[in-house]
Amino acid sequence: MGLAWMMRIERWDPADEKTLLACDEVNRAASLVDEPIEPPMSAGTFSVFMTKGFDHSPGETWAAFDSSGTVVAFYRLNLPDLENTDRAFLCPVVHPAARRGGIGRELLRHGAARAAANSRTILEGFAVEDGAGDAFARSIGATLALEEVRRVQYLDKIPRETIAALRAEATAAATGYSLVSWTGPIPDEYSAGIAEVFNAYADAPHPEGVEDEVWDAARIRERTGTLERLGFMRGYGLGVRHDASGEMAGFTSVVIDPEAPRWGFQQLTAVVRGHRGHRLGLLLKTAMLDLLAEAEPQVDRVATGNASENAHMIAVNDKLGYEAVRPGWRFYEIPVDRVAG
Repeated sequence: MGLAWMMRIERWDPADEKTLLACDEVNRAASLVDEPIEPPMSAGTFSVFMTKGFDHSPGETWAAFDSSGTVVAFYRLNLPDLENTDRAFLCPVVHPAARRGGIGRELLRHGAARAAANSRTILEGFAVEDGAGDAFARSIGATLALEEVRRVQYLDKIPRETIAALRAEATAAATGYSLVSWTGPIPDEYSAGIAEVFNAYADAPHPEGVEDEVWDAARIRERTGTLERLGFMRGYGLGVRHDASGEMAGFTSVVIDPEAPRWGFQQLTAVVRGHRGHRLGLLLKTAMLDLLAEAEPQVDRVATGNASENAHMIAVNDKLGYEAVRPGWRFYEIPVDRVAG
């Protein structure tokens, strides 16, 4: 008999620190099994995820308790409110010691019911390639929507002379453009320009049927930079502006978790369509390596992910010595009524 019949599922109250800590322990245990490459999420970052989600969409968080009152699983249901309001994002996390007892399937049904109660018709989620979540997604008949390749840049394998030569090559092609940099959240003075760069990311590969996000300065201020403001991440940003027009043409950022200081986590890199062809992506990424070498000299690896169809960014990353490292990630979707029904 499975474990799910002995389980109770309760909505998490953000004032309940005990359950938050227990969910963090579940997440760490699962991450150590499922994510052998990158370090687990830090406690502070995890608390932001549980309360706000990483995109600041409204949502619900539910914890599963066994018969002894121990938290054995949880999920955060993200409910997008600006685009894709027909969708909900759900990734149940089950402690490795409690798997194969039906808990994941029960959480999925519970989450689907909550999605339906919020008028959502599609459930989305992701899983680590060939891991337990990947097998689970296939077993329930979810549709593979997108594959993303994990890449890691091991900085001790890249001579500084190589980075300098690549930056010089990019600088020569980027005549008429200038770099700006900052630490922490995106400064207000750049918010409107960076919003246009975020909008340029709409032409990157994404699952069919998913609406493009539309960004403006207010959304940049309200829905980015939370981890940096709270001190749970150290963030570094670079923009590249077109000198003649003053337009922000491109952007990149990297964050550092103080609990895993050797790792840099690459965030969005994008270039506005009208400014492509000037090696701005390469300029931004080589300039970021120079910035990190000065500000965070202990960083010796940078992690990123690219959709397998994103040939342009993959080409840039290949120049910079990124290595494809398994496992990657797989994004799935399934109609809510196929689960909740």
